[in-house]
Amino acid sequence: MDIRAASPNFRDIHFMDIHEVPEEEEHEEEEEAGIAQAAEKVDKRSKKQFKLREAKRPQRSFSRQVSLETGVSALTNESNAKNQRHVLLERSGRSFGGFGSSHRTSNGVDQGRKGDFNLFRTKSTLTKQHSAILSNLRKEVDQMDIDRDNNDRGSGRGDDERVNESVPAGRYFAALKGPELDQIKDSEDILLPKDKKWPFLLRFPIGCFGICLGLSSQAILWRALATSPATKFLHITPLINVILWLLALAVLLSVSITYVLKCIFYFEAVKREYFHPVRVNFFFAPWVVCMFLAIGVPPIIAHEALHPALWCTFMAPYFFLELKIYGQWLSGGKRRLCKVANPSSHLSVVGNFVGAILASKVGWNEAGKFLWAVGFAHYLVVFVTLYQRLPTSEALPKELHPVYSMFIAAPSAASIAWETIYGEFDGLSRTCYFIALFLYVSLVVRINFFTGFRFSVAWWSYTFPMTTASLATIKYAEQVPCVMSRGLALSLSFMSSTMVAVLFVSTLLHAFVWHTLFPNDLAIAITKRKHGKEKKPLKKAYDIRRWAKQSPLSFVSAIRKNNSANRDSDEEIVGY
Repeated sequence: MDIRAASPNFRDIHFMDIHEVPEEEEHEEEEEAGIAQAAEKVDKRSKKQFKLREAKRPQRSFSRQVSLETGVSALTNESNAKNQRHVLLERSGRSFGGFGSSHRTSNGVDQGRKGDFNLFRTKSTLTKQHSAILSNLRKEVDQMDIDRDNNDRGSGRGDDERVNESVPAGRYFAALKGPELDQIKDSEDILLPKDKKWPFLLRFPIGCFGICLGLSSQAILWRALATSPATKFLHITPLINVILWLLALAVLLSVSITYVLKCIFYFEAVKREYFHPVRVNFFFAPWVVCMFLAIGVPPIIAHEALHPALWCTFMAPYFFLELKIYGQWLSGGKRRLCKVANPSSHLSVVGNFVGAILASKVGWNEAGKFLWAVGFAHYLVVFVTLYQRLPTSEALPKELHPVYSMFIAAPSAASIAWETIYGEFDGLSRTCYFIALFLYVSLVVRINFFTGFRFSVAWWSYTFPMTTASLATIKYAEQVPCVMSRGLALSLSFMSSTMVAVLFVSTLLHAFVWHTLFPNDLAIAITKRKHGKEKKPLKKAYDIRRWAKQSPLSFVSAIRKNNSANRDSDEEIVGY
């Protein structure tokens, strides 16, 4: 006979044709009872599966009463549709700056960011208006890319870095090399193509303000050579001071306008330079140059004394930036002084002494004394930190040796500032000057420190310490007039001016003849973390593992002690 499971969803189960066999009646009753139980079990199972499917899957407009072969094909089509949708979302990630793109080669190299310089462009207001609309889609893309990013990190290609995030200070020391940490190491990869010329603004570094530092300080030097009693016998015309001052002013205006355009169009690149441990100090340079030009203004241009508003205009942004940088040094963290200290850190200190000189020129001696005290205190901290190089600090590359000339700038400027405020080159001024002179000599005898490095615009900043030492020597020759002091002043001034002339000619050749003055600025395109598997600290895991190893032993030993104590007590009771 035909027995069919009575179920509303009988099409979802298998059917059986059971034929009657001529046997005894008792066997037929047992067989019918067993078949009924089996059909009942199948019916319950099918109902349970149907309920689970209805709870997990959304309602479909078409029937699920398909064969096994048709169901397999339907599942295959669904999986293909999911993969296709996933690929489309991945490719749309290019609109978010090129990250999360699926354009990769067989080696895992991301091809979506090749030539995409929009990574460092300033975000437009239109993008900000549509940020609310795109936020949900970004979350979906990021969520789907989590697993793929984890796999990419294991294979050495992680695309989770974001350009607008701060790069740890240690990454710059680990990924870069060169005198100014501007060259990428061979083992590192960058976010932009190396074999393609970048836009000019993206290649324009903040180190160009070093040219302004060198020229403006030279204008002050030649004014001192023309007016100082110690060098009066040279009969130097003041016209040299006027020419150098106008040249420095023109260079400052051109560099400032260019860098302002970079801030407008490539603000993300400017942020990268701000987080750079060396270049962050060059953000003080524009205001130091302005104060230099105010101090060395020719008498032909400025007949009257300088107005105090000029000092407030130049010193206010420098002071606020100083509060930010010194606060990071003081509060600690990843950018504390022992982690980011390098010789160019003296640029953030020298401005205090230059501001003290300008404050004295405008008649505010008390403000000058305040700045001198702040600058001298932080100079001592920076000097000691760089001198001893703590084991916990970042390793200073040997290619950074030319920057050691910045050691001369701070004590030289401190001696000049003290003499300008108090009107006498007294014991403290001479102490600072002698420190600078000793450091100068100790660097000159090490010629190999300054050899074997390619030309860079940041080399201009190394002329500024030499010029400051020459100015301090002229002040010393005025107080101690003798052949030796005058000869030393002329020698240092000649060395400084020669260095500026050589760099000026080299800059013109690299800019207009060889067209190599501004190569690709690879330093701003490093990744936030090194590609490949990183060794994570295992301190917590080690502690857990140690506790897991020790705790069972201690638990067992405690149980044994309790059992032995109980056994002893039982024996005592029995003996009693």
